[in-house]
Amino acid sequence: MDFWVRAAQLILSLSILIVLHEFGHFLPARWFKTRVEKFYLFFNPYFSLFKKKIGETEWGIGWLPLGGYVKIAGMIDESMDKEQMAQPAQPWEFRSKKAWQRLIIMMGGVIVNVIVGFILFIMVLAVWGEDKLDQSKMKDGLAVNPYMEQFGFQQGDKVLTINGEKVDDVPHKLGNEILIFGKRQFKVQHQNGKIQNITLPEDIGSKLWENNAEGDAFSFRRFIEPIDSVVDKTIASAIGLKKGDKILAVNGKDLTFHDEMVSSLFNNKGKTIEISFQSGDTVLTRKAKVGKNALLGITTSSKISTDTAALYVKDYSLGESFAFGIGKGLKTMYGNVAQFKYVFTAKGAKSVGGFGSIGKLFPTTWDWQAFWTLTAFLSMMLAVMNMLPIPALDGGHVMFLLYEIITGREPGQKFMEIAQYIGFFLLIGLLLFANGNDIVDLFTGK
Repeated sequence: MDFWVRAAQLILSLSILIVLHEFGHFLPARWFKTRVEKFYLFFNPYFSLFKKKIGETEWGIGWLPLGGYVKIAGMIDESMDKEQMAQPAQPWEFRSKKAWQRLIIMMGGVIVNVIVGFILFIMVLAVWGEDKLDQSKMKDGLAVNPYMEQFGFQQGDKVLTINGEKVDDVPHKLGNEILIFGKRQFKVQHQNGKIQNITLPEDIGSKLWENNAEGDAFSFRRFIEPIDSVVDKTIASAIGLKKGDKILAVNGKDLTFHDEMVSSLFNNKGKTIEISFQSGDTVLTRKAKVGKNALLGITTSSKISTDTAALYVKDYSLGESFAFGIGKGLKTMYGNVAQFKYVFTAKGAKSVGGFGSIGKLFPTTWDWQAFWTLTAFLSMMLAVMNMLPIPALDGGHVMFLLYEIITGREPGQKFMEIAQYIGFFLLIGLLLFANGNDIVDLFTGK
């Protein structure tokens, strides 16, 4: 059931964004009296689920849910209609329009995605507000990825300021401040009340990425809980842990929070440790050698600590929603661009996901706030992705049009056809690669 709820949200979200994006091309095309022959949600090789001719345009729904398209007369696009392009140019065709008009037509989809993203962020803030964290009300503080301890962070810290600004974001957003936005100056308060200023190294973002610490640099603390399941061929299975057992101590040090256990394992990589746990009415102690990944190999119910009382919803007026919504949209676009530096790494290539990865962003229960927030995020992401200078994407067409405007020379038709083929096969390859990663993750349990 969880799968179908997520799938329904994903399909609805992408369908809305695809239709609006294509309208971004359709409307300026019609304004400049350019004929639009087809307008399709999803692709329709060989047949369509639905189609209806209205005026000069065939409106339809395809069966292949990999996007959508508008077929504009006199344009070299994914349809590769060479027969039409071989005929003399007609006044209503794309190729007959001035370069600046063609540029606006090609930019229309991306512009609409950006506008939609801004509108949705504004709407979400105006209707639901935003989750914030009052760290002054936190009793247990934050769980810190053990990799961060070498810089002075401690388990249970409260992050007071980042680069001099007061922190009120929920924990999982704090890691992005380091990874994506380059924040380096932290003021923290330890559990003993001591306040410390921490300056992170310039390359901390890449270090977090390489050490798999980017996703949970900071998080809510969780109490140690009974085990739900044990992963085969791990420390847990080797020492005989089973469902219902509870970890009590590592090397004789009693544990209260899950992050204390994670930290103990991380700081004892390659060493033999003693793990004490309760199994039924019996307390057992077993020795085990910690591997390079420092993973115990258990899952729990993952309940967070009582510090959820520090969470609150910040309400915004309409004016505030507009200002903060625009800011949120700009920050989202910047984040989508900035993260490319991590994509072009060995780990980044393995992390590229397809529809399965996008679907996992949605909650397993239908939540309109989460749905519209994620749709806003995806709208900004699609705007950035579509502007990549790859033939077959809007950005590729824009690149060639800018070349024409600057030089006064239009690329030849044969060149554009070859570029379109290259871009098309490149996109298909990326699509297969990304969704292939999803399939691998499915079978490896990632």
